[in-house]
Amino acid sequence: MESEISRPEEKFNWFKMFWTGFTNMSRLSKTLWIVAIVKLIIMFFILKPFFFPNLLNTKYEDDADKAQHVRTELYKKAPATE
Repeated sequence: MESEISRPEEKFNWFKMFWTGFTNMSRLSKTLWIVAIVKLIIMFFILKPFFFPNLLNTKYEDDADKAQHVRTELYKKAPATE
């Protein structure tokens, strides 16, 4: 009788999969990925603080005041129900 030798299951290596995919890309694909990553960095780390400042931290000191302000604004903007 032959006995089956069970090998421990190898975990899937995500990093290896992506690294292989990126290294086998064409020059145009790599350039487009770099443009997309630079664009995301500009949007989230440079433009976001200027266009979307955290106004609650500048106007209110503690969490209770912030929560009360948000509740009040939500109630004002909620449509009236019949």
